[in-house]
Amino acid sequence: MSIFDLFKKLEAERPKTGPVSWIVCGLGNPGARYEATRHNAGFLAADELARRLGVRLDRAKFHGLCAEAESGGARLLLLEPATYMNESGVSVRAAMDWYKLGPERLVVLCDDLELPVGRIRVRPKGSDGGHNGLKSVIAHAGTADFARVRIGIGRPADPAYQVVDWVLGRFSADEAALVRGAAENAAKAALDVIGNGAEHAMNLYNGKR
Repeated sequence: MSIFDLFKKLEAERPKTGPVSWIVCGLGNPGARYEATRHNAGFLAADELARRLGVRLDRAKFHGLCAEAESGGARLLLLEPATYMNESGVSVRAAMDWYKLGPERLVVLCDDLELPVGRIRVRPKGSDGGHNGLKSVIAHAGTADFARVRIGIGRPADPAYQVVDWVLGRFSADEAALVRGAAENAAKAALDVIGNGAEHAMNLYNGKR
């Protein structure tokens, strides 16, 4: 067998994944000013997912940074909007329209004030829970019926502490270690939603730390 025949054989045996069939979007704010802030936990999870799938979010499209990747025979678009949190839905809608995908093919990764630091929670659908990024995605998608993986960032111990200052603040060293673990679990949970459904991922990952 010649080297050319060998290449043809390997190409024929390579799995074909077809066009993008899922969008996984991490929510956050772009730029160094917001890097590693609590509100960017969704970006951290998207970066971890990209690392696991061997790609980098370095392609500018859909009003954000994105990359295509393969997992379990499915082709995914990983997306981080560059629109700032309150307009995240603009980026998501552009990607949905381009690939002609409905909300049932969308998984959103985001932070959650109501969860203890480092905990994650998978939901197949739901309200925005006061999260402006989710609110924007719901508005532009026209529905709240899409899966989301929430990453706990906790609330400030002092009730007088302004929420906006808290979410735009950076994690302590102890919190950062917990959130790194949560980002790993959130990335795995997103893949489980895609491969096995939201209910399976809920049973496996909800409350995990």
